[in-house]
Formats: sequence, C-alpha cells, structure tokens
Amino acid sequence: MNATMTLPVVDERFISTGADIASDYRRRRALEERERAELKRMDLETQCSPSSSADLRIRAWEKVHRLSIPSDPGHPVLVAIAAATQLTLAEVQNEQRLRFAPRAPAAA
Repeated sequence: MNATMTLPVVDERFISTGADIASDYRRRRALEERERAELKRMDLETQCSPSSSADLRIRAWEKVHRLSIPSDPGHPVLVAIAAATQLTLAEVQNEQRLRFAPRAPAAA
C-alpha cells in the first residue's frame, strides 16, 4: 500500500480571499441599488407623464409608495395622489370608481 497521496492541483485564478468576496458583494449591492433607483426614477416619470393614462399614473404612484388606492371616494390621500400624478381629483375618483365598480358575473 502506498502511503503517499497526491494533492489536487489548485488553479490560483479561482482562489478568492475574504477581501475579494467582500469587494464583490459591495459591487453587487451597489449595482442592485443603482438598478432600484433607476426603476424608481422610471416609475416617478410614469406617475406624472402626460402621455400616461390615469390608470398607469395611479398604478405607478401605488408602486412607488407601496400603497393601494383606497375605496373611499372621500379619503384624504386621494388629494395627494392627484397632486403627485398631476391628475384632477375627479380623474382620480373616476379611476377609483372603475376599479371598485361591482363586476357582472361571468356567463356560464
């Protein structure tokens, strides 16, 4: 029986140090943060773009704020939604009515 063992060959190009791992992590986190910031910027742009429909503007507002439009037509946040989306309060309330209108049952 041979008592000598051969060790596997290690390619030094693939050896990472703790500093390399931390640096990679920081770069990845920075990239993710830039991507989140860009998505938020695009949502904010959609939120007040005259070329976006009222529905799209309100959905963008909901996404940015992680809130849903309330069903109460007198809710005070509707004024804030109207201001942020550059819609009138009546336009916001109309979209609200469309969303919360009772749906007709599907034909069987």
